[in-house]
Amino acid sequence: MRLSAFTSVLIFAMAAPCTPASEPAVLQALILSGHNNHDWRTTTPWLREILEQSGRFQVRLLEQPAGLGLRTLSGVDLLVLNYNGPRLGEGSERALESYLSSGGALAVVHGASWAFSGLEVLGDGHVRTGLIEPPWPAYERMIGGVWSDSEPETGHSRYGPFTLRMLDRDHAATRGLPESMITVDELFHDLRMSDGVHVLAVAHSDTAAGGTGDDEPVLWTLRYGKGRIFHTVLGHDLAAMCEPAFVSTFVRGCEWAASGEVRAVVELPLVPYPPYAALPPPRVRVVTGGHGYDTSFYSIFDGLDWQHRRSGEDAFGRDFRDAVDVLVLYDMVPRIGEPERAHLSDFLGSDKGLVVLHHALANYNSWPWWTDEVVGGAYWLEGGKGMPPSTYEHDLELVIRSAARHPITEGTPALHLWDEAYKGMWISPDVEVLMRTEHESSDGPVVWINPFSDSRVVVIQLGHDYRAHVHPGFRRLVRRAILWSAGRL
Repeated sequence: MRLSAFTSVLIFAMAAPCTPASEPAVLQALILSGHNNHDWRTTTPWLREILEQSGRFQVRLLEQPAGLGLRTLSGVDLLVLNYNGPRLGEGSERALESYLSSGGALAVVHGASWAFSGLEVLGDGHVRTGLIEPPWPAYERMIGGVWSDSEPETGHSRYGPFTLRMLDRDHAATRGLPESMITVDELFHDLRMSDGVHVLAVAHSDTAAGGTGDDEPVLWTLRYGKGRIFHTVLGHDLAAMCEPAFVSTFVRGCEWAASGEVRAVVELPLVPYPPYAALPPPRVRVVTGGHGYDTSFYSIFDGLDWQHRRSGEDAFGRDFRDAVDVLVLYDMVPRIGEPERAHLSDFLGSDKGLVVLHHALANYNSWPWWTDEVVGGAYWLEGGKGMPPSTYEHDLELVIRSAARHPITEGTPALHLWDEAYKGMWISPDVEVLMRTEHESSDGPVVWINPFSDSRVVVIQLGHDYRAHVHPGFRRLVRRAILWSAGRL
């Protein structure tokens, strides 16, 4: 079976240091969810998925945690908090305290860091008090690090890439993991840390991203009575939760909290759960041919009204303006015939949408109208405009940052994925670059809009194989490019 980049990383990183003599018992986990200022509807099923994929957990969900009681917690080896909502009520809170103090286990995820604190968190990361319920005092002692509105106020830097650095690589939850791991997420700063917290990993909070300039705690453990707690501030959204740094540390931390040891090996499923919500779909024609690709590519278009064409002749052989709103090119062919050129020109002259993906940048090198006016760039197969042939390099770890505010990149300010980079392309100085990378094997710009006057054109250089196709951030980027080019954003 072929494995993704982060799957192979996790199989290495999560392997137990010892070989158990017998199969360990399946641990029972309960995830509390149902209310959060983050998208719990997508992240909660994913947490369940990765815990169960480890082979160590059977997972149930509880979306009305106010009904929690000792009877519900009986037989639960691990309680996972992906919750940031109203207080649970005195009975439920006392049950949870009793469960932990008598030897239960708790895993706290991201937004749960400010649950039950009496604070309302604003969109800019600041807090204000007195607007919701009074805090639950025992909760701070349970989780070890909470938000505060006293100076310095707790907040977070802008969502983007940072490096997780392990302080304790001998702990069961981190043993065998790399010393550092890049992730893309939201990094909290100035949390109020309790006595007895054991910090496993930190990350530098960059002042350029609105951070403190200090190393901030990201992963830690602590005890509450006889209970074990694992706390991660990672996990802002589904894309962040698909990062190797999140999956590897979360599953290991959960297993340590539940059992005191780590035996899990995780192999991620192909497509993150759940599928995208249905939107009024534009009519999309996807064109392939001339270059191999993983069939995971098709899953990007789930829920859209799309049709597949396997060649330019099939796609543009007749007038298709009345049948298609957006054309997505994922083919790689040096030229098309004159009839196909005419129909393609007619389509793009009628206020339509065009999304050029990855190797389609090498299309029609000898057609200046296409490279210069429509796409605003070209991957030169044999050289052009006095430039030598462009180059490529596979399997690179790329950190991609937003270069401009635009509806296409809304919700995708940064990406961290393994993909193919191009270098030595021609890119028009007139394009509006939306995302770029600093990797030495790339020209820099990887997403741009060309100011073509008659249709809306988006170019995305990313997307070589399944590792990009299944990445939630990449999928969101492509789908929003389709919607914008169709005039829906």
